[in-house]
Amino acid sequence: MMTDIYAILQAHWGYAQFRPLQEDIIHSVLAGKDTPICFQVPALALDGLCIVVSPLIALMKDQVEQLLRRGIFASAIFSGMDTRQMDKVFDECIDGKSKFLYVSPERLQTEAFKERAKRMKISLLAIDEAHCISQWGYDFRPSYLEIAEFRKTIPDVPIIALTATATPLVQEDIQTRLAFGEGRQVFQKSFARPNLSYTVLRSDNKGAHLLEALKRLNGSAVVYVRSRNKTQQIAQFLQKNLISADFYHAGLPPFVRSNKQDAWIQNKTRVMVSTNAFGMGIDKPDVRLVVHWEMPDSLEAYYQEAGRAGRDEQKAYAVALFQERDIKDMRQKTEKAYPPVEFLRQVYQSLGNYFQIPVGAGEYGQYDFDLEHFQTTFNLKGVSTYYALKRLSENGYIDFNEAYQQPSKVAYKMSNHDLYNFQLKNQGAEPILRTLARHYGSEMQSQAVKISESDIARSMNTSTEAVRKQLARLHDLNVLEYHAQKEKPQITFLTPRYDGDKLPIDQEKLAMRKQRDLERITSIEEYAQHKHRCRTQLLQEYFGEVSYEACGVCDVCVRKQRNAPTPDLTDQILQFINDKPQALLDIQAQFPHILGEKMADALQDMLEAGLLQYLENGKIAKV
Repeated sequence: MMTDIYAILQAHWGYAQFRPLQEDIIHSVLAGKDTPICFQVPALALDGLCIVVSPLIALMKDQVEQLLRRGIFASAIFSGMDTRQMDKVFDECIDGKSKFLYVSPERLQTEAFKERAKRMKISLLAIDEAHCISQWGYDFRPSYLEIAEFRKTIPDVPIIALTATATPLVQEDIQTRLAFGEGRQVFQKSFARPNLSYTVLRSDNKGAHLLEALKRLNGSAVVYVRSRNKTQQIAQFLQKNLISADFYHAGLPPFVRSNKQDAWIQNKTRVMVSTNAFGMGIDKPDVRLVVHWEMPDSLEAYYQEAGRAGRDEQKAYAVALFQERDIKDMRQKTEKAYPPVEFLRQVYQSLGNYFQIPVGAGEYGQYDFDLEHFQTTFNLKGVSTYYALKRLSENGYIDFNEAYQQPSKVAYKMSNHDLYNFQLKNQGAEPILRTLARHYGSEMQSQAVKISESDIARSMNTSTEAVRKQLARLHDLNVLEYHAQKEKPQITFLTPRYDGDKLPIDQEKLAMRKQRDLERITSIEEYAQHKHRCRTQLLQEYFGEVSYEACGVCDVCVRKQRNAPTPDLTDQILQFINDKPQALLDIQAQFPHILGEKMADALQDMLEAGLLQYLENGKIAKV
């Protein structure tokens, strides 16, 4: 057993020294203290298994693969694995063969996991993306609240919580909800990134600004957009302008996402245009540019996504393309995200009827869920229904698994002529091929098309499972390519079913969450519209870090340096104002040879330096 932390660092990561704070954190963990942050080195130094709670399957798989490449045995349990596969992983953990076990927070509460965990020698519990446990965090996940309950089964095991995007309020909430002990220690690295230049561009022509940024800067880039359709549109726009680009979103089949990601990591593709599904856990240090086509709806998300540039600590750029209507769109989206309480109760009642659950029954019942069929059955609006399910989940009544975002897909592998001949020779396949053509048309000849096996089954008056088997057979015969949804969307009732009209919804808490989300949008707006404060300082202050030192590399700092008032101009302004306060327009008129922007920056700098002050009548006076 290797317990020398320097030897561990050198053997598995190839470094001789730790970065600032890392060694302090590791010693805190080894001393058995609850610690929010860096868990792999102390886990290797401790005798036993480290359980890592992570919110995303893709993130789990990526981290397991990285550890295996470093010669560290790690494994993961996630949905889609059969019983035999899970048993094998559990046995390896019980036998001490595995050092890291990655699981979702939901998995901790299953009886199978709790029983197996009793037989494991657990040395450390690590919570990745720990901000998900806080209702004040930007990515709250109710399932994270169950972690504290699991912790009661291992009371003497230290816990480490990791997040790069927690405000002081969220940090405190994390520690409370994870029941951190009195000897807890908190470590926070500065939110400043000296090598990362932040820029906000007000743009009525985002395409032109994007091309300009990509042509001025070399190296790998990521362009973040809000919608899946836009990922493909912008990637095609870049390709037409002779820039190597591809698109990525969670709705693509897993093997397609993997191939696209690999091509980008290996620099075969320069630019990846993506939703926020791209980037979590991806280890690519040489990204030179991250562009946000639209700002995300929180500074936490922006800081995390922008921060994927320049992880090699070389100069990198984060550019946000901004329009006033982006903020308006965000606020409208937030309003839609909080449907009326009456509608929440209606959706909850419809769920009970849909699954035929009697009032008072159904606790912990899991049900495969077809969102589209559910909406059609009860005549519910799509967007409002989706957000109602999210709110019901946040309130602890249901668990809403959103796997529907990765639907099954089908594409033909035969020409129309060959397909016709195949049907003539295989009459048994004719009904499903005819149904596919009627539902999804000829698009399947050129691309993979999203399908619903349940819709096809209803049209053919057969079972969904029979449809899947027929599609799988046609896949094996090379008639078409069928990528089945790996994980079915599910609804789990977390309490006995209520009568919908009497569902006790905390309206005050809903209102507070809505207000919190609107305040985050206001913070984004203030960040984007600020013209005089260093952008790094704005981000630092948002996360509770006080800084008096400007970064010197963001767009505001660079403009200030370019437009910095000369000592002569400062003296001339002070001499003109002297003992008589002056209106701003009079000051500008006194110096007609000075450009308006440079004069505005000069006055702002003098105000911040304490040389000038605004009076109540709006005039500017010497201090």
